[in-house]
Amino acid sequence: MVQSPASSPPFTLKAASLAPGSSLPDGYTCKGAGESPEVSWDGVPPGTKSLTLILDDPDAQNGTFTHWIVFNLPPIAGGLARGQPNAKVLANGAQQGDNSAGSRGYYPPCPPIGTTHRYIFRLYAVDMDITQPTADRDSIDWALTGHTIATTEFTTTFKR
Repeated sequence: MVQSPASSPPFTLKAASLAPGSSLPDGYTCKGAGESPEVSWDGVPPGTKSLTLILDDPDAQNGTFTHWIVFNLPPIAGGLARGQPNAKVLANGAQQGDNSAGSRGYYPPCPPIGTTHRYIFRLYAVDMDITQPTADRDSIDWALTGHTIATTEFTTTFKR
């Protein structure tokens, strides 16, 4: 985790009411309702114009699978409520990109039966708004290059 300057509070990220490394509850996965979890953050660094949230499964069989991209989040302490719609633009003005399944919004974790996968939530403090006509992982990674002020992450696991 890249921290803000010493005089600023740390840039932190939380998913639901989970402890780091704990198991993602079924309600956020293919075993339950498949809703997006509540995500909250604090300590947004000075100079941040927008925030970008990405949820990845680095243990997916064919390489990293991106489950969720939310960009142009307002640069304030806050978060996203549970159960975000799969809309292009959310109520707070943030935009959602396409996940690795090719759909917009949150795609619930569903690893192969008997395997445990890690799910890494990463929050990027960005020095600009991202202007992409379509937003998939490649275009978001390109937009973040050279424009990331700080990052923070939160890891959970899930086993089916």
